[in-house]
Amino acid sequence: MNFKEKVWKACSKIPKGKITTYGEIAKALNTKAYRAVGNALHVNPYAPRVPCHRVVNSDGRLGGFASGTKKKIMRLKREGIKVKKGKIIDFEKVVYRF
Repeated sequence: MNFKEKVWKACSKIPKGKITTYGEIAKALNTKAYRAVGNALHVNPYAPRVPCHRVVNSDGRLGGFASGTKKKIMRLKREGIKVKKGKIIDFEKVVYRF
């Protein structure tokens, strides 16, 4: 299994109604390559089954999304995640740690 596949597998474990960070996924994969995690998620061929929209920056900012930020916000809100001014509300309550 290559690095991208490991990222997608980890991402698929994030439950609905939760978010995680690029850094948390990197840590779960025993690496510090959080930017490489973001690059792998950018080319995720399995979305939305592999929910890359649930991955955000470690400070709660949304980060990127291949389909655009508005779609990321829409998907997160549909799952009960509150977003205000580009940041996750109650970040610590909704963050998923592997």
